[in-house]
Amino acid sequence: MTYDNAKAVFADWGVNTEAALDHLSTIPISMHCWQGDDVVGFETRSGSSGGGIQATGNHPGRARTPDELRADLKFAYSQIPGAHRLNLHAMYLDTAETPDRDEIEYRHFAPWVDWSKDQGIGLDFNPTFFAHEKADDNLTLSHPDEGIRDFWIEHGRRTREIAAKMGQELGSSAVNNIWVPDGYKDTTVDRMTARSQLEAKLNALLRDTQEPANMVDAVESKLFGIGVEACTVGSHEFYMGYAIRKGTLLCLDILHIDTTESVADKLSSVALSLDEILLHVSRPMRWDSDHVILLNDDIQAIANELVFADLLDRTRIGLDFFDATVSRTAAWVIGTRNMQKALLRSLLMPRQALKSAEVSLDFTKRLILTEELKDLPFGLVWDEFCARHDVSTGLALSATLEWYQESVSGRG
Repeated sequence: MTYDNAKAVFADWGVNTEAALDHLSTIPISMHCWQGDDVVGFETRSGSSGGGIQATGNHPGRARTPDELRADLKFAYSQIPGAHRLNLHAMYLDTAETPDRDEIEYRHFAPWVDWSKDQGIGLDFNPTFFAHEKADDNLTLSHPDEGIRDFWIEHGRRTREIAAKMGQELGSSAVNNIWVPDGYKDTTVDRMTARSQLEAKLNALLRDTQEPANMVDAVESKLFGIGVEACTVGSHEFYMGYAIRKGTLLCLDILHIDTTESVADKLSSVALSLDEILLHVSRPMRWDSDHVILLNDDIQAIANELVFADLLDRTRIGLDFFDATVSRTAAWVIGTRNMQKALLRSLLMPRQALKSAEVSLDFTKRLILTEELKDLPFGLVWDEFCARHDVSTGLALSATLEWYQESVSGRG
């Protein structure tokens, strides 16, 4: 069976595969740099706090320098069809200087911008509110100490300036996503003070106006983390209300909610109150474990919601996983391609027929259609997409990923 055969099969269902392929080509995925080095970064660290973040495993080949990380990223992008973005954390500066977090400037990240220009990719950015001595209490912007709060305000303010300059240089608006690990391990008696402090300090951090064409702000919640099991100051309700009031993007991380909930279900709800959404895609294993994403029901449900609710133009898709038990470059490639596969599956669904069955309350027909669609030759359409972007599939992809991993295994 060939792509042309598959094209005809989908046409019988009223689906235009060429339109689906064209649309998929326009959807950038923001790939996260921290998979490549196990969330270590390139600064002199003095704190013990990981914000509940820990990469497990010791697979050989971890990037130890900015140049090694960029080489790994370049390889990964070469195996992913389409044009994408890089999501960079503030701890990944590239400089011989040793600025503290409240001293960083654009020049400390300029090599990343130059490289991104050469690669034809956009950049997104993040302040790093963890892995620092001033985060060791698991409190930053909501810390009782004014000096510590001011330190983190300045850090966040500088990341917004850096993100704006990145966006200006690359001609593509950068998302500057704010996630803070603030919270309490045991039951607290005064959540209101901490949350009032967080709101006030976020206001101070976001005070300076930036051109949206260069950068946009996002805020990210979390249910709990290691060391903050009892209370997370920046809860989902806190940040959803803040994003609505202040006009920022709301970041929905699919692992930062209760395991009985679904981000796919939340997308259409928050979209009624927000202009844009930032999505962090990962895979939970009983909690916020950040496994490499699979092409599973959870990922497919998110893709379906983005397509059926017409949210692709209002949603910035980013990835957020890190696994040091497998090849880090393979993890990037597999995870990013799985997100694309889920989107393609959604774009190949007969949306009008499915919506018509639902509006008509013909739930039997809806069930029949959704299940029979799973047997259509999606793989041939995906192979065609990869071929048009000159990237391999199947055993050829496996051999290429294994070859590159072997070439970097000597790093230790």
